[in-house]
This record gives sequence, structure tokens and C-alpha cells, in this order.
Amino acid sequence: MSLFWRIFSLNAAGLVVATALLLGPVTVSTPVLPHEALILLAGLTALLAGNAVVLRLGLTPLHRLGRAMSTADLLVPGARPEVAGPAEAAELIATYNTMLDRLQAERAAGAGRALQAQERERHRIARELHDEVGQTLTAVLLQLKRVSDRVPGELREEVSLAQEATRAGLDEIRRIARRLRPGVLEELGLASALRALTAEFTHHGLTVAHHVPGDLPPLTPEAELVIYRVAQESLTNTARHAAADRADLTLRPLPGGIELLVRDNGTGLGQTPEGAGIRGMRERALLIGAEIHLEPAPGRGTDVRLRIPVPAGPPPSADRQGDATPDPDRTTAPAADPATDPTAASAVDPTTDPTADRPGDRT
Repeated sequence: MSLFWRIFSLNAAGLVVATALLLGPVTVSTPVLPHEALILLAGLTALLAGNAVVLRLGLTPLHRLGRAMSTADLLVPGARPEVAGPAEAAELIATYNTMLDRLQAERAAGAGRALQAQERERHRIARELHDEVGQTLTAVLLQLKRVSDRVPGELREEVSLAQEATRAGLDEIRRIARRLRPGVLEELGLASALRALTAEFTHHGLTVAHHVPGDLPPLTPEAELVIYRVAQESLTNTARHAAADRADLTLRPLPGGIELLVRDNGTGLGQTPEGAGIRGMRERALLIGAEIHLEPAPGRGTDVRLRIPVPAGPPPSADRQGDATPDPDRTTAPAADPATDPTAASAVDPTTDPTADRPGDRT
């Protein structure tokens, strides 16, 4: 029954009862006697109490809807308000839930397009860093090598320092390009990419351990990229803001999905509002229908949990696992020493340099 008919029926019943009593043996004196006033007051109180109960029952679902609307966040999928109460309130709640589902779907689609454009731009910048800046610095190293063979002895040390500075700049360019475009993810798979990521963030003052099995369930390229980027952003936050000396990256299969856990022993989340990095992780998780939770770690620090649903399917091919068995018939040429041969800096290994040109860049 709708809220209107509930209130109307209660008021109509009260008026009908009052009219029946007045037309019957009940009389009201003039002036009103004390016991008659008490009877009228009791009837009025009963009518008001009935109206209050009906309104409370009818408006409670609307209060619940208001609380849900004030705390709704499209980046944090949560429980929808229960469709209950009078017909009008139930219809309003159902409409709100439908609108929220549509907004989340539109937000996910928009975020997907934006993230794809971002990945394409990352790839373009990484290629330009390699093709333009990297090659220019390699040419400078060659020029400095020729100059160092001709300059007087008192200037050779300064030329050597210039060579080292140029070589360090080239290494930094390559490091930036690897972070912009995870080539190891494309070439060797998710497991190897995460192991390489933990090695990249292990430096003086921070130790990053990994627990990544080789027998992972099959994942789409989009899910692999989301896992990699969330792990990368989590470790970046740990290195920059957490003041931690240890972090652990764990990727483990779960019933019906897979979970990424990045845990550190730093200062924790505190009351700091979420920044662009965390909201970017939430947008990526929403893109593949995953759930991401940031919570305090046991003891101290922060846990970042990403749970990705994985539909049942055939096992992935070996070349996407990142743990392929090396070919015993394949030989590897010895690597040149960049300290003695500056041309070694220009060599491009597709397994370590993600900026190398490849056909069909994946976005």
C-alpha cells in the first residue's frame, strides 16, 4: 500500500469512529465536562500517534536512501540501499539504484577510454625518449670517447667525468622509459614483470620482497596491465611517502579470482585524503570489475588489496607466464661493458629495454 493511502485510511478511520460516537449515545456537553475532555484528548492522541507511526514507517526508507546518497562514491562500489517500504519509496530507491548502476557503467567506460589514451601516450613518450633523447646521448658518448683519445692528459679526467654524467643520464632515461612502458610485461608476462618491478624498487633503505607463483590463472591483457600499474603505484607511494624499510608484494590465486597484496611497514594511511594516485588505482580497478581496498596492515603500515575476478577458462600459454623454460640450443652473446665501450649504451635488448620498436604495441 502506498504512503498516501496509508495516511488517508488512518485519518478516515479516526474521523469515521469519531462521527459514529457523536451520532450514537456519546454526547458532548456545553461547556465540556472534564471526563468528556479527557475522552476527546485520548482520541486525538490516538489519532496523532497513529499518524506518527505511519509516517515513521513510510519515511524510514527515504532516510536510509538519503544516507546512502550522501556516502555514495562511484569509485568505491558498495551495497545498494534495500528496496523496501511503501510503493513510492520503493520505486524511488529502485530508480536510484538503477541510476547508480548506469553512472558506474558510464564512469567505467569513460575511465577505460581515458586510461587507454594514457597508455598510448606513455608508449609514445617512451619511444621518443629512446629514439630521440637516448640516441642523442649515445652520440654524445661516442663523441666524448673520441675526444678523450685526443685531449691532453690534464683534461682527460674532466672528459671522463662528462662521460660518466652522460652515461648516468642515459641510464635514467632508460629507467623512466621502462616505467612508462612495461616492456617486460609484454614480452615475458605478468610474473616476470612483477619480479622486475620489486627489484627496481629495492634500493638503499627499502627492501621489496615478492611472492609471485608461476602457475597463475589466465588473465586478460587489460587485467595484467591493471595489476602491474596498481603494484607500481603502491610501491611508488611506499617509497615516497610511507617511510618504510620493507615491503612485500604477493600475487596469489583465490577461488574465482586472483589477489594482489602490497604490504609495507611504514607510517600508515593516517588522515591524509586520497590523492590522484589512489583514485587512479580505483579507476583502473573499476575498469576490469575488480575490488581494491586500502587498510592498515597488521602491526603498522598499509595493505593495498586488489581482487580481480577470473572466469574459468583454458590455461594461458607458456609464453605469457613469464617463467618459460630457456632454450638450451639458444646461445647468448657476451654483453659489452659500458664502462669501456660507450657504444654498449646504445644496444637495445627487448627483454630489458621496453622502448625498443615492436610491431603492434598493445594499449
